[in-house]
Amino acid sequence: MKKSFDNTSLWNEAAVSGLLFGAVSIGCLAGKEAAALTGNVFLTQAAAMILWAVEFFGCILLMKNRMVLLRDKYEGIKITDSYRFGRRAALLSGLLLASAQALIIMKMPQGTMDTMLAQVGEAMSMTSADMQQAGAMLDKLPLYTFIFQWLYCFLYGTVLSAIMSRYIFIQKLFDGPSSNDNEPDNQ
Repeated sequence: MKKSFDNTSLWNEAAVSGLLFGAVSIGCLAGKEAAALTGNVFLTQAAAMILWAVEFFGCILLMKNRMVLLRDKYEGIKITDSYRFGRRAALLSGLLLASAQALIIMKMPQGTMDTMLAQVGEAMSMTSADMQQAGAMLDKLPLYTFIFQWLYCFLYGTVLSAIMSRYIFIQKLFDGPSSNDNEPDNQ
């Protein structure tokens, strides 16, 4: 017997899913940071590429899994409900990942920040005035990182939710009736 679905259940399911998405993303971020601490450029770049793919495709598979579980767990789930679920999960997981990234930047030693700024200035042929402006912006880097990362996660999750919410319902239509579908519909 499926449970009834309401706004509270939507937020509860989205919170659990947001924690899962956030945990996957933060785990990948921690792996990238651990690889960067080794100082090996090849290892850092390889870990960044591999963990980006794991995070990107892992979140797609996890979103599909969580939406199918939502569809199968509750009665009366519509495409719009699964879409709203995905958006809310993305909003919450983005909050976790953005907070973790901002915290990492805030805890970064000043010497590392200065080295990073010098490398960027050298690569972009910045003048000393440009370097001073960039240095003044470093104080706000955690805030900018938080805002842009949260926005990116929310937009990525919104697009993924729009695609995946339709996919899981179309998939159900073409899979044929399951054992639960043989029961009479009470709608």
